[in-house]
Amino acid sequence: MEKENFFCDCNVIHYDVVNKTKEAMLSEETFTDLSEFYKVFSDSTRIKIIWALDNNEMCVCDLSNVLGMTKSAVSHQLGILRQAKLVSYRREGKNVFYALKDEHVRQIFEAGLEHINER
Repeated sequence: MEKENFFCDCNVIHYDVVNKTKEAMLSEETFTDLSEFYKVFSDSTRIKIIWALDNNEMCVCDLSNVLGMTKSAVSHQLGILRQAKLVSYRREGKNVFYALKDEHVRQIFEAGLEHINER
């Protein structure tokens, strides 16, 4: 079986494309912020919480029951998700209910899920 060549064998730089791309380049800070944003999705526990909240608004007790985790562990992960602005919360008396922050979070999660299910 012949091995595919994934290297560009030409010695020509396409300056129009290179310059156009360089002009549109995001700032280093933006790339770093985006990288940090996606790192939050790299933990399966946080993904499980996002999945659960994609289905229903829930309190820590409900989440810990659904996920089979301690309330402390769930609270810790919710703190990370809140800091990343992926979840929001509302108080109802002594209860605190969590939900996905907005439709963007839902779309990001569901697009990732759709992508991995394309097998």
